[in-house]
Amino acid sequence: MMECQEGIVGEGAALGALGEAVRRHGTIGQIARLLVGARRAGVRVFHCTMSRRADGGGAVANCRLLAATKRSAAPLLPDSPQQAVVSPLAPVDGEYIVTRYHGLSPFHATELDQLLRNLGVRSVVATGVSVNVGIIALALDAVNAGYQVVIPREAVAGTPPEYVEAVFTNTLGLLATLTSVGEVLEVWS
Repeated sequence: MMECQEGIVGEGAALGALGEAVRRHGTIGQIARLLVGARRAGVRVFHCTMSRRADGGGAVANCRLLAATKRSAAPLLPDSPQQAVVSPLAPVDGEYIVTRYHGLSPFHATELDQLLRNLGVRSVVATGVSVNVGIIALALDAVNAGYQVVIPREAVAGTPPEYVEAVFTNTLGLLATLTSVGEVLEVWS
């Protein structure tokens, strides 16, 4: 699960249009369904979050998106309310939290790949935000690392809707198995 954090998709998040898309499509509820199914089936759950140090150390603003997060009025400081996973998706004991301080993908410069390999994971079910950048980056990095990627469409969000559809058709459809939350839950049951 990628970046389902208060400061990103919660009420009053810095990226308002993305939070609105998440609410409009019920993305959090769909991810919550998957979490229940994953926990019941013993599937490992990873909460991939981003954070920024108060002094900005270690993060660069080498593109417009990262510059915007650096200037945010509600920075994603470690252990802050904005950095927290939204409450319906909050981690439970035994789940993994992988936080990155720079970059666009949870695979970049984190221990995610090593943890997945050490646990024998071969497939990644990607959920969260955003289809615009983060889910694409996650899918590319996972494929490059040798994982099978599965994306339940109702469990990811982006904006605007026509762009999201174009990304599914022209990019993610080439990289991942596109499916539904129901089909993933059926496999896990």
